[in-house]
Amino acid sequence: MINSFEHRQAGHCESGVTSNLLHDMGMEISEPMVLGIGAGLFFAYLPFVKFQYAPLTTFRILPGMIFKRATKALGVSIYKNTFKNPKASMDALDRALEQGHPVGLQVGTYHLPFFPPEYRMHYNMHNMVVYGRENGTYHVSDTVLPKVQTISYDDLMRVRFPKGVFAPNGRMYYPIGVVKKKDLHKAIYDGIKKTAHDMIKLPVPIVGVKGIRYLAKRMANWPENFGDKKASYYLGQVLRMEEEIGTGGAGFRFIYGAFLQEAAETLQNEKLSELAMDMGRNANRWREFSFLGAKNCKNRSNIEVSFSDLSEILLDCADREDKIFNQLLTIKR
Repeated sequence: MINSFEHRQAGHCESGVTSNLLHDMGMEISEPMVLGIGAGLFFAYLPFVKFQYAPLTTFRILPGMIFKRATKALGVSIYKNTFKNPKASMDALDRALEQGHPVGLQVGTYHLPFFPPEYRMHYNMHNMVVYGRENGTYHVSDTVLPKVQTISYDDLMRVRFPKGVFAPNGRMYYPIGVVKKKDLHKAIYDGIKKTAHDMIKLPVPIVGVKGIRYLAKRMANWPENFGDKKASYYLGQVLRMEEEIGTGGAGFRFIYGAFLQEAAETLQNEKLSELAMDMGRNANRWREFSFLGAKNCKNRSNIEVSFSDLSEILLDCADREDKIFNQLLTIKR
């Protein structure tokens, strides 16, 4: 059976999947609004967690939290589950599809057969929607790609159970129905406050704005501490997490700026519109870091931009975000 489902591309997989699943049940809510209400923007530099042999840098909250927070704020009841047994997870998926539910899945990208080779890496936090099954083939809406895809039973089970960091363990989720109509204005305010708090108020040196500064200060010393080759690899890893995986640094900030602009229009709040512009300018600064960082990695014999220069750009990004999120905390209903 193949359920009706409108495939729409998005900037980020989980916020895009959430927006599309809610759209399917008749709720019109944009991807930026999902990211903002779901308080999905975050930052953490985790030197003790290795991803592809380098410290993990993340620009988003944990997998599944955007869907969980956004649906809760909107008063939407949900189904979510993880599994130990792969066959049990596929049986649960089949039952949900037979009941007419398009289903969100967290998967690993390395073995996704419809992904272009350059997209495939050992990354276990990708999200997509399965909306139908026919003769052992599953129909997939993946927001990264322009058209719907298909995948076999065996391949789908394989990508639902990869090993490694943030292994999805067959995670599946979907909305069931609206519990009660929630106040959208309150959901927007609460999402803003949650994101701002997590970015500037958490008393942990490796998360939020503090985490950006922590990374920047250590990055300046990478060549001296690790040698040029390892320093370049570590920098490349940060750039991959920022630009290629899950939208990352600049991308999330562009989406969050769009959320602030939409929130400004919904709430009739001019200050939010100003902060949306500030966030867009900050996103461009993150993109500048990516561009210059990539030049550093590619031109090790003729370095135009040093690690100290890149560190200064990150410190500037941190200062900008400190100001933005402090101002967001002052926004009142």
